[in-house]
Amino acid sequence: MFDQLFSPYTIRGTTIKNRCTVPAMVTDFCNDDGTATERYIAYHEEKAKGGWGLIITEDYNVDPLGHGFKATAGLWNDGQIESHSELPKRVHKYGATILAQIYHCGRQTNSGAINGLPRSSSAIMCPFGDEIPVPLTTDEVKEMVSKFGDTAFRAKKCGFDGVEIHGAHGYLITQFFSPYSNKRIDEYGGNFWNRTRFAREIVKDIREKCGENFIIGMRISADEFVEGGLTIEDNKAIARMMEAEGLDIIHVSVGNYLSVDLNVASSHTNHGWFTDWAKAIKDVVSIPVITVSRINDPFLADSILASNKADFVAMGRASLADPAMPIKAQEGRFEDIRRCIGCNDGCIGTLFGDQPIRCVLNPELGLEYQGGIKPAEVKKAVAVVGSGPAGLYAAITAARAGHKVTVYEKGDHAGGQFYFAAIPPTKGEITDFIVWQLAQSKKLGIDIKYNTEASVEILKEANPDSIILATGSEPILPPIPGLKKSTRVSLAKDILDGKVKPGANCVVIGGGQVGAETAHFLSQMLRNVTVVEMKSAIASDAPIAIQWHLNKSLNDRSVNILTDTVVVSINENAVIVKNAQGIESQLPADTIILAAGYRAYNPFEASLKEDFKVQVVGDANRARNVLAATTEGYLAGKSV
Repeated sequence: MFDQLFSPYTIRGTTIKNRCTVPAMVTDFCNDDGTATERYIAYHEEKAKGGWGLIITEDYNVDPLGHGFKATAGLWNDGQIESHSELPKRVHKYGATILAQIYHCGRQTNSGAINGLPRSSSAIMCPFGDEIPVPLTTDEVKEMVSKFGDTAFRAKKCGFDGVEIHGAHGYLITQFFSPYSNKRIDEYGGNFWNRTRFAREIVKDIREKCGENFIIGMRISADEFVEGGLTIEDNKAIARMMEAEGLDIIHVSVGNYLSVDLNVASSHTNHGWFTDWAKAIKDVVSIPVITVSRINDPFLADSILASNKADFVAMGRASLADPAMPIKAQEGRFEDIRRCIGCNDGCIGTLFGDQPIRCVLNPELGLEYQGGIKPAEVKKAVAVVGSGPAGLYAAITAARAGHKVTVYEKGDHAGGQFYFAAIPPTKGEITDFIVWQLAQSKKLGIDIKYNTEASVEILKEANPDSIILATGSEPILPPIPGLKKSTRVSLAKDILDGKVKPGANCVVIGGGQVGAETAHFLSQMLRNVTVVEMKSAIASDAPIAIQWHLNKSLNDRSVNILTDTVVVSINENAVIVKNAQGIESQLPADTIILAAGYRAYNPFEASLKEDFKVQVVGDANRARNVLAATTEGYLAGKSV
């Protein structure tokens, strides 16, 4: 079925067993000095076990001033070689090929991360920074070329099959490539030939130091999507230049930090949305091309290859959600594949806080070094109350350990609040995860009792050995005068669930991610929508890509957004609001939607904890995001 995806490809004498590629993704799993940890190595080893053919590690810094996050890998000195030498051995054991991505972030960092001022091609600040970088002198550029070559040679000593030079996403090499950031007038600036000199010299230096049987790849941004930046035509020429210099493989991405919503595309972006850019590069070079972005399914990947748009398909966040995707696809176990939903919560959302990455759907990510779920020595009866993400993850994990699990669900379907999150535009793939949880539950023999509201009496009668409470949360009803009397007030979840037909004029109270996405849903139904938010921005609790796209979508559909505004009262015809200047106004409303947040719902714990081992997980513990829910559910199931 996957003749393209699972065919081998040989580069520089190294045969890559299939076209399934893990692109470089910063994990923050290393030590602050750039040395490898067991956590970092086991994370990559898990992907090799899962059948990925080509694994490209996160950015290996070529210089101690070159990293954007504190706990990233480094090979800028010989003392780092020993710790990283274990990684290729562990990956090769499963037949995978591994490249070390090498980079310098240039201006896209800060002095807090590197204990020094950022360096760049020119003295132009990063849009996300507040420090003017120091331009590298001409001699320092030449020294930097040598640092890239030396780092590649250390990677070879470690046992890596090659390196990928990071020339994308606005990092140092792109800062030289692009007239958006390069304003130099020496031999590394000005005309196209000069702006590419830095990268060409790096490729040449690596080849001289590492020899012929060493793969050299490069990642580029086919279009920076910023005013005055690189376009696809520029990068077609760059690709040809790099091939002529000796490049072996080219990895086509897009964007820089100013267009970060595109280089780490969320669910608001279509699957494989810029494979045509990869095809444009492939048409002008003879070396293999890797494509990437929002490709989360083996069927998609195989069809992209069959379309001759690329030679390899990188599925980064898909490998976070399910490191065993290739093996499952080969074995035809499609219902077992846990597909990335493009939420950007655990991966990018966490990383941008300079914390180790997570995955909303895969709570084992980053914990691979702990050895996974172990068979229970004593099999127990486990009761789980609630079939949302936390409850079902607890049930699945406990059942995998060998326990007998019963789930009590008061509604007629699983998913909890996460089900409602699937209904707004661009969020439909959330149901894929709910279906995955249900499929695993069925395979494991978990008994889910729908339309069964648990009670203390029911649980005591069942007399399980362990109880996990995943009762979720309930909407907050703010003390707004007139709210309880109005017949026009509905909860956001009831609007999304189709229980309430919205009128022509809708006012959403609360502009967090739930309120903003509910407004998006209503605007797509051609309702006149106003969002009222006390804070200065809407969707401020969402990852940056989601936030930017939501704002654009709401603006495109002429949604009226009132920030720094409070609701004063509600009457039968309108919502009365007051802005930051103290001016009151009336918003005509046929339907008023409450999206003012949630609070924990936990009615059973106090009555049960004296007689049973009780664990409380997810929103029942404290209303938060689904990342907390799946993590706590997994850990609770593991500790039964």
